[in-house]
Amino acid sequence: MEYGPLEIKVWGDLACFTRPEMKVERVSYPVITPSAARGLLEAIFWKPEFAWQIREIRLLKPIRYFSILRNEVNHTASHRSAQDWQKSGGGYFADEKQNRAQRHTLALRDVAYVITADQVLKSHANADPAKYRDQFRRRVTRGQYHHPPYLGCREFAAMFGNPDLSDRYLPINMDLGLMLFDLDYEHDKKGRGIRGKPRFFQARFQNGVMYIDPNLYC
Repeated sequence: MEYGPLEIKVWGDLACFTRPEMKVERVSYPVITPSAARGLLEAIFWKPEFAWQIREIRLLKPIRYFSILRNEVNHTASHRSAQDWQKSGGGYFADEKQNRAQRHTLALRDVAYVITADQVLKSHANADPAKYRDQFRRRVTRGQYHHPPYLGCREFAAMFGNPDLSDRYLPINMDLGLMLFDLDYEHDKKGRGIRGKPRFFQARFQNGVMYIDPNLYC
């Protein structure tokens, strides 16, 4: 039996889907990327028996940018250092180490999308696909998640729910250029991902919908 794709509506006050070519300064793509959409769905419902594959992203609100400056640190404290501080005292003080930096962020505000995706079962899965689909729908209806979903940056919280019949997609046509699709990871001998190679695709809005070519997942 074939099942159709699943849909979810996501929205938030702020979002930033960083373009990787911008290096230190954060500049957002004009819309959520497929990898960010997949990460958001995995935050809500993830199982090792299936993988999320994004099919469509529909735009519900106009693309609006805003600019902020944020104080950040150049280096993060290591786990080993934290263990040493726990035993002997001390801590990480960015001001003392002159490790602060002020960086510019060009982000998005007041965003809303409808994400359409498939749950693709893996070879070792032996349960009925309807089981996972029903679990996902229940979690969306109840507002449940494994960890808080976010819109590109962890401090930009995402809200989610079922699509509403009153939702209206913006009928825009726009070439978005090359957009990050996902990262292909190399694995070490223990199977852990150690290096991600970015993959891009030519993104475009057609009547307010960004279609993701299924061949990108092959």
